[in-house]
Amino acid sequence: MAAPLFRRILHIDMDAFYASVEQRDKPHLRGKPVAVGGDPDKRGVVAAASYEARAFGVRSAIPMARAVRLCRDLIIVRPDFARYKAASQQVFDIFRAVTPLVEPLSLDEAYLDVTDNTWNEPLGRVVAGRLKAEIRAATGLTASAGVAPNKFLAKIASAWQKPDGLTVIAPSRVESFLQKLPVDALWGVGPVTAARLRERGIERLVDVRTADAALLREALGSQADWLRRLADGIDDRQVQPNREVKSSGSENTYSQDLTDIHEIRHEIDEMARDAAAWLERKELLCRTVTVKVRYSDFTTITRSHSRTPATRDADDIALRAVALLDRTEAASRAVRLLGVSVHNLEDPAAPFSPEDPLLPFEDHE
Repeated sequence: MAAPLFRRILHIDMDAFYASVEQRDKPHLRGKPVAVGGDPDKRGVVAAASYEARAFGVRSAIPMARAVRLCRDLIIVRPDFARYKAASQQVFDIFRAVTPLVEPLSLDEAYLDVTDNTWNEPLGRVVAGRLKAEIRAATGLTASAGVAPNKFLAKIASAWQKPDGLTVIAPSRVESFLQKLPVDALWGVGPVTAARLRERGIERLVDVRTADAALLREALGSQADWLRRLADGIDDRQVQPNREVKSSGSENTYSQDLTDIHEIRHEIDEMARDAAAWLERKELLCRTVTVKVRYSDFTTITRSHSRTPATRDADDIALRAVALLDRTEAASRAVRLLGVSVHNLEDPAAPFSPEDPLLPFEDHE
């Protein structure tokens, strides 16, 4: 049989997963603004927020102290990952009964390639609808789904009508859909990068297609060519059932060079806490913290620190990141870019298996 011209890719994302599990299991929380996360008096962060809390601006990864200021009636619940993992297992069992091509992104999110499926159903919309119904029947939770010819578009589609949404981007609708999207719909374009692009007159995703190549590289660096392909709706990545997350982090290029070391330390501290919040949401630990600094002359260095046992403690990760920063020349040189990332990740539920011995510090320039 000839291969299909287009793949049928689903991106399924559980709605406010941790908070929804809490509201399902604790009826007194239903309809209330709920945040799952740490103690606001101990610099805890929000791991998940219910839709009632999101209406006040509460979202994942922000400090819990800020969340409480945004919503004075916020109910804070400590995470119970055992319950979240049990619900996740039910969801993924449903996925894998339909196709072996399931790529987990987290406990509550996955890509599925349903071009061929055990239901012998040719329409991705029907597969997605049935999966949503089965998830709700089995877990009492809702999910939003996007159906498209590739992963990039499917992920955008799943967020289009949250919660409990189902959005289909048929091949014939790809171009009209792309025309509607702002530039920050691009994969990996956050608020800072989006602001840089808009400063250069790139407002819509499709504006990337005609933008000057040098201007794009200035704003996007090595990702410019890849993001231009996404702006054309091209994404050839396959659904990878055994995808392993090896690291995570963030970096910012500043519109004006930073020269105040106190401000620089604050930026590093915030990025490190964001990385810790990501680890908490993914139920992972890290052994290595890495700081990246690019000076105004474009010299770029990294400083890394590794140790066992692995952790996701925000204070520990932030202290290590700031200590690494203090081993750079950021106090005496103008800084153009800062970044913090976590590596050598571990699943605490899995037995520890040491890899090659790690040096306490690793420096690169």
